[in-house]
Amino acid sequence: MRALVAGLLLLSACGAISAAERPNIVFILADDIGYGDLSCYGAKHAKTPNLDRLASQGCRFTDAHSPASTCTPTRAALLTGRYSWRQEPGSRIAPGDYPLFIAPGTTTIASILKQADYSTGVVGKWHLGLGGEGGPNWNGELKPGPLEIGFDYAFLMPATGDRVPCVYVENHRVAGLVTSDPIQVNYKSKVGDEPTGKENPELLKLKHTHGHDFTIINGVGRIGWMTGGKAARWTDEDMADTFAAKAISFVERSVKSDSSKPFFLYLATHGIHVPRVPHPRFKGTSSVGTRGDAIHELDDTVGQVLAALDRLKLSDNTLVIFTSDNGGVMDDGYEDVGKFDYHPNAPLRGTKGTLFEGGHRVPFIARWPGRIKPATTNDTLIAHLDMAATFAALTGVTRSRSDRAIGNSSSLAGEAVKPTNPRTTRRRLRPGNYSI
Repeated sequence: MRALVAGLLLLSACGAISAAERPNIVFILADDIGYGDLSCYGAKHAKTPNLDRLASQGCRFTDAHSPASTCTPTRAALLTGRYSWRQEPGSRIAPGDYPLFIAPGTTTIASILKQADYSTGVVGKWHLGLGGEGGPNWNGELKPGPLEIGFDYAFLMPATGDRVPCVYVENHRVAGLVTSDPIQVNYKSKVGDEPTGKENPELLKLKHTHGHDFTIINGVGRIGWMTGGKAARWTDEDMADTFAAKAISFVERSVKSDSSKPFFLYLATHGIHVPRVPHPRFKGTSSVGTRGDAIHELDDTVGQVLAALDRLKLSDNTLVIFTSDNGGVMDDGYEDVGKFDYHPNAPLRGTKGTLFEGGHRVPFIARWPGRIKPATTNDTLIAHLDMAATFAALTGVTRSRSDRAIGNSSSLAGEAVKPTNPRTTRRRLRPGNYSI
């Protein structure tokens, strides 16, 4: 997996391009989308016309890999170019009340691009912790956070859709919080007197299969307990549209502020992580129930962003990348799958949370008109871990050599590239009387 290609858009013998040519960058990281979930990757259970369009106008990769088969470690490795096990909390999934574990001053994709004079924004799922050592203060300043590691703007879901608190964070504050209704969050014991999935299952509009039976928010049982912050709580059905609107607004503000300055948008969608509660306009649009409907909603989010780039006449000089944080999964804690005969990671073995390729081999599509050949397919091995090095090379920024990332290059331009820096690594584990 560490045998990567030599850079993301090596258009000539030089690794970087001139300042005037630097593209805007939109990096869309979907959640739990499997290798076989998109119609441009052969899916029959869902239709993804906007992603199909992106693939037809760019390059579709067939051997792209996430750094882990779950969300938190992938996101940490993606942003920093460092394996998750070299950082806290390692390869674990961070609780919803975890402090920021990417230390301020750490080199990230955002800080690299800021050095190249980009406006930088993150919209969507964060799940990398907020606040200092004591964890987040939901009623005060949520600092440090994305703004301390290179982003100019942030509109976040703090952790996951199935974890409390079910509120958005904008920059350093919970968006829409009324001070007279403070938020309390606890992952060890119940706070407040709000109903829970365990105590009041009759109040659930989406039943759980395992876990997810704590505080009920919007008719859905979550992981953890919360009370307060009622005015700030999200509505699950509107989340995809909210993130799309915030992403587009960031792009519009960036262009209006300085049209000569490129922007970097990191859009981390909630779709299609659980709870899958798509907007009513998508209900019943697929042949495989709620999960398929959620894929259609995700595709619509991508379509909204692409349409905005077209409307603002930015498409020709914007590098758009779409991928997923890990492989797909069917039952992830809620009764929203149904009895349908399809495999989200087909033809690969395994799912999210496993070491099989279905857990970490993911869709990866890149488009940059005039630079990336349209309607191409590339079988070169690539990985999210190398995006930080890739963007550094692309923009001419010198990065630290302390990470393990390798810049990508000619592969996106359509060339088949042999893996670079091949090496064999041996590790031995001895847990108790067992040797691995």
